[in-house]
Amino acid sequence: MPAIPTRTGFDARAFAAALDVERETRRLHWNEVADQAGVSASTLTRLGQGKRPDVDGLARLLDWSGLNAATFIRSQRPSARAATLTRIVGELHGDPLLSEDSATALEQIVRTAYQQLAARDAMEARASSDKDRTR
Repeated sequence: MPAIPTRTGFDARAFAAALDVERETRRLHWNEVADQAGVSASTLTRLGQGKRPDVDGLARLLDWSGLNAATFIRSQRPSARAATLTRIVGELHGDPLLSEDSATALEQIVRTAYQQLAARDAMEARASSDKDRTR
């Protein structure tokens, strides 16, 4: 039986958004990020346009930011990766800037919003699928 083709790729837009959050957290301008990470300003511009950085640039930006590249890999195949909400909660409780009470409060906010939005999106997807079948 032939393997089911899967499409796997790097989500450069999500990576750029995460870098932007880290940049804002550190209160830096993009040129300072480029200097500190050891990449060119044009690398960051291209990344902001959804283009993927080269391997060395990616490695430097991951090192500077402390982000994990696996977070930004998108695949259609089932994986052993933890669910999104699980990863978020783990990150909140592991954040040295948050007390346990603050992490728990944020967890409840994120959990509630995530569950509501995921349920809404699932209903919209079902409605769209039902609409397609009636055509």
